[in-house]
Amino acid sequence: MAKILILGAGYGGMAAAVKMQKAKIPFTIINKHSYHYFTTLLHEPAGGRNDFEPYYVQISEVLNGPEATIIKDEIQAVKPQEKKVIGKNGEYTYDYLIFALGNAPEFFGIPGLKEHSLLLRSLETAKEIRSHIENNFAAYAVDKDPSRLRIVVGGAGLTGVELCGELADYLPHLAHRYRIPESKIELINLEAAPTILPMLDKRLQETALDVLTRKGVQVRTNEKIVRVGENEVELATGEKIEARTIIWTGGVRANPLLAEAGFDCDPRGRAKVNEFLQSVDYPDVFVIGDSACFIGEDGRPLPPTAQLAGQMGDHVVDNLKALMNGQPMKKFVFHYMGTLASIGSEVGVGNIKGFKTKGVTATILKEASKAKWLINLGGLSLLAKKNKQFTRSY
Repeated sequence: MAKILILGAGYGGMAAAVKMQKAKIPFTIINKHSYHYFTTLLHEPAGGRNDFEPYYVQISEVLNGPEATIIKDEIQAVKPQEKKVIGKNGEYTYDYLIFALGNAPEFFGIPGLKEHSLLLRSLETAKEIRSHIENNFAAYAVDKDPSRLRIVVGGAGLTGVELCGELADYLPHLAHRYRIPESKIELINLEAAPTILPMLDKRLQETALDVLTRKGVQVRTNEKIVRVGENEVELATGEKIEARTIIWTGGVRANPLLAEAGFDCDPRGRAKVNEFLQSVDYPDVFVIGDSACFIGEDGRPLPPTAQLAGQMGDHVVDNLKALMNGQPMKKFVFHYMGTLASIGSEVGVGNIKGFKTKGVTATILKEASKAKWLINLGGLSLLAKKNKQFTRSY
């Protein structure tokens, strides 16, 4: 039996692993953590909506069949010519590799951005953001430093807008807890581009902007960050914004291990793959999700999204089975299902298969997509378990 190794337990890695388990194909999955967390929902606990427990699941709870071998390790290098990978705790060989380690932050060369900003990338960073904000509100009650109540979110894509929506709902409750007037709070969303949510059409962008503005968010487009210092953001106009909380959501690139291993990569570090999701350099290596440079019908690489990663993870198992059985593989075709953005817990905007939606309807559809992923992972029992855990924190 071929030795199949999956790197990463994000959306792509877990989709592949779940399908392999159902197909009774032995595999090993290596992940930095013992759990899988819901990356696309991290803005909710980071922004104070719920506690953190509902947003992750132990990998062993999902991959519990005899086919699955789960290893907790952090991968440090990939050696495709030797058909092995190097982790902190050991070396692992393979016959076929599925690289699904996800992305890394893109700082665009902005001085100080990496050193002085918080990132929303994992369960740990979500906890860090929420704790950091709460600590600053508590400290303001003592020293009255207005910069403690000023929060700057860089980037008005999906993550930035959704985080601002959550914070706009939560911060007034936090102010009440520490007896701080709500008027003292400043939540600023900076975007270098002329619009927010570029993946949506103009009308939905305008709706989202209106909702954010009514919630008290200062959305400032055409504002390029050129430098970040400790507790300070400098804009291209020369304006300097003093803030104790600076959060960066402005971009991602592929995991650097691919370029370091010598894979042929695009400018964002994504490994180039063929129509079957195989690396163009090594046919025994499949690259999926945020680390794959897959050219879409418009001739451009598909943008990194959770739905893309999940579909790739599902498809790659079929091609692996075909490859191992000497049968022809099938070309990957991405089926775009739409994009939904929540702006707090009660309002959303988006499109589903070309149909525009906003308000409560979009929120319901967002919750439905959450439920669908939980069912894919662990069936109705996992969905029921997680639904019991969702408890508003304020």
